[in-house]
Amino acid sequence: MSVPTLAAPSQGAPSAVADSYARLHEVYTGLRVTELGPEEKAPQGGGWVTAARLAEGGADLEAFLAWDDAQVLKDYGVQARPDVVASFGLHRYAWPATLLITVPWFLHRRVPRFPVADVSFQRTLGRLAVRTDGFACLPGDPAASLPGARVVPDEEALRAEVRTSVAHHLGPLLDGFGPRMRRRSRFLWSLATDEIVEGLWYVAHLLGEEQRAMTELERLLPGATKPYVGTAGFRELTGPNGEKLPTRDRASCCMFYTLRPDDPCVTCPRTCDAERVARLTETAAAG
Repeated sequence: MSVPTLAAPSQGAPSAVADSYARLHEVYTGLRVTELGPEEKAPQGGGWVTAARLAEGGADLEAFLAWDDAQVLKDYGVQARPDVVASFGLHRYAWPATLLITVPWFLHRRVPRFPVADVSFQRTLGRLAVRTDGFACLPGDPAASLPGARVVPDEEALRAEVRTSVAHHLGPLLDGFGPRMRRRSRFLWSLATDEIVEGLWYVAHLLGEEQRAMTELERLLPGATKPYVGTAGFRELTGPNGEKLPTRDRASCCMFYTLRPDDPCVTCPRTCDAERVARLTETAAAG
């Protein structure tokens, strides 16, 4: 479960998803979501950037990736290739951005929509400022009577809303980052699959609901759910004392191997099961 470096304030207008974001911040203080009221302007300057400006692929994206380039050099002591820098930059945005949609779905069965113009990001503080563009919910939800609610008939219809909402938001970002990553559509949407899965998987672990999240994610991404590529990819290994160790195989490559060839990610398809068991067992023993 790879996690971007984030850290965290301000209170926004309450909404159908406000409780979800408050709970997210309780368990993961490195990220705070502020909801903007109808008349509030999105924050500007001081490291803030809108998703729309990143999607344009211009000067704001250049500045965003310059931070990643410097951070890689600082963290690993090597200069990353431009396509690797762009991959890291997209991950550092998409990982928290997908949580805007998946966490309310997981916790309260509500699925918000976020056009790229309505999301701003300050990554060094770990903050997102958003203006919610309606939400989907199930029949019987008390929020169904709120303005902007779209009632869908069942759980599968709500899962379709999750997939559509993430695609609606991430699609323009993939178009903006893609040329710098030198990757085609299939790879980019496999990366989107991984961001959805690994973000919620990590947060659900903090919530003490890891197994439920794995089950929900397998239903959300069973394969053949275009434009996404791949499945949730979960499987189970057995530890040295018979303990069950959950893992998954990524649908895409995070490119970390280009910096540390001998230290692949634990969910990388390049990492053999014996190595996964050793690392997962060590992690479990440490905490």
